[in-house]
Amino acid sequence: MQQVAAEAGVSISTVSKVINGRYGVSAETVDHVTRVIGRLGYEASLVARSLRNRRTNVIGVLVMDFEPFSTEVLKGVADAIHGTGYELIAYSAGGHVEAREGWERRSLTRLMATLVDGAVLVTPTVTDVQADGPVVAVDPQAGPSALPAVAADNLQGARLGVEHLIRLGHTRIGMITGRSDLMSAQQREQGYRDAMAAAGLRVDEALMRSGGFEPDLSRVAARELLSGTDRPTAVFAANDLSALAMLEVAQELGIDVPGQLSVVGFDNIPESVLADPSLTTVQQPIRRMGQEATEMLLALIAGEDVHDLDRTLDTSLVLRASTAPPGQAP
Repeated sequence: MQQVAAEAGVSISTVSKVINGRYGVSAETVDHVTRVIGRLGYEASLVARSLRNRRTNVIGVLVMDFEPFSTEVLKGVADAIHGTGYELIAYSAGGHVEAREGWERRSLTRLMATLVDGAVLVTPTVTDVQADGPVVAVDPQAGPSALPAVAADNLQGARLGVEHLIRLGHTRIGMITGRSDLMSAQQREQGYRDAMAAAGLRVDEALMRSGGFEPDLSRVAARELLSGTDRPTAVFAANDLSALAMLEVAQELGIDVPGQLSVVGFDNIPESVLADPSLTTVQQPIRRMGQEATEMLLALIAGEDVHDLDRTLDTSLVLRASTAPPGQAP
């Protein structure tokens, strides 16, 4: 404020009044000081503003790591805050395995006290969190809680993917599962099992491998599934990253997709359409999930009544080139 006052030729108290929107300063002076602040590139401190006004007009998006899913959620958050006057802070726990347990609590403690008015938690592993403001979860992984949440119908989506393979004529259908401790992974595996049972097909546990939602683990799982003499003719993967790993390993082993192997993923991240062949996948509306979670959060910050605090959005099947009847080209 001292530098702004000197540059503008006014007192420090006048600069303070302009910054805080107080009375006693002419419109001309406000415009003049505001232009000087802009020219010098200064911004009011978020911490100071929050201590003074109990509001920063900033929301936080907290993610375990920046990967395709969380990136799409961030796009939805940006859609929701456009034109609202709110700004966004994206905060990552770093993606370290050792930091997974309780990362939500640590991140909220660092951000909620002074920097943000509320937060969106992306795929939190725990939902019994305490915060100084509203918090909304996107795709909560730890089961039901009192935390407001937006998620996709994982059970329905998995059924859609596996039913598609069954309709094509596949009976030896394997699966690369996700992290066993996460609700979404459990629901997708259950959807796979339900679809197989409904078709009268036995689940062969030898065709099940854990990929943990991670590309490296999924490549190991894919190689184990495809290196045997009695390999599956189709594989349903719990997420697109695992499915893309399956495509890579199949190519390395000289297995034609979809002629000798059909692959279905889950998520419909942008990379899925760029794969070779392009990936048939279950689309969950990731960007819309981020948008709806943020709209809910802004309503809670404003003190509005929000009646639908637990939303589940439909999934859909996106057909591309990675699936075909057994032993046939698409």
